[in-house]
Amino acid sequence: MLLSSSLIQRLFMKLYYSPGACSLSPHIVLKEAGLAFEAIAAPTKTHKLADGTDYYGINPLGYVPYLVLDDGRTLHEGPVIVQYIADLVPDKQLAPANGSWERYKLQEWLNTIGTELHKGFSPLFTPGMPEEAKTMAKTRLMSRLQWVDGELAGKNYLMGDTFTVADAYLFVVAGWGKHVGVDISALANLVAFVARVGARPAVQEALRAEGLIK
Repeated sequence: MLLSSSLIQRLFMKLYYSPGACSLSPHIVLKEAGLAFEAIAAPTKTHKLADGTDYYGINPLGYVPYLVLDDGRTLHEGPVIVQYIADLVPDKQLAPANGSWERYKLQEWLNTIGTELHKGFSPLFTPGMPEEAKTMAKTRLMSRLQWVDGELAGKNYLMGDTFTVADAYLFVVAGWGKHVGVDISALANLVAFVARVGARPAVQEALRAEGLIK
């Protein structure tokens, strides 16, 4: 059920994030949506908030993103969170209408990014992971990124000419490569996509808010 504009204006949310993590995706989407929210840093390495609060006491799973609504309801999966945000502001066209073929294609992209790319990076960020395992992970990951590069041929965004929540997710995940030795410089379409999304004002705001750019 869509909320009225007056209810949306009164809606306030808290987004728990860790700088540069996958929580940057809903952070970007909230900025794109123009909704009122508080971004609260919950570093995944310490699980401590700025005031010393144990993050596990807020989110027992301990990971980000974590969205808390003003009535206490919560969501903790990025692909779900961004669709929820998009549906609050349908005029922004951050996601196709529910029930449409295009919405299912969006969900397909969100699942592909989450399972084939996001999780593909996980071994590379895992302390103590054997180098052989990392090499295998990089090979598999590059094959998936090459496929995405091909899918972006002739497109501005994953769904065509319209920016959606899936683009925010891909932008974040594709940016992790430089931290773990996954070089995407030869993937011209993907490189152009990252630059295009990164230049969006809302993306710049989110990056700045997380201290990732000045």
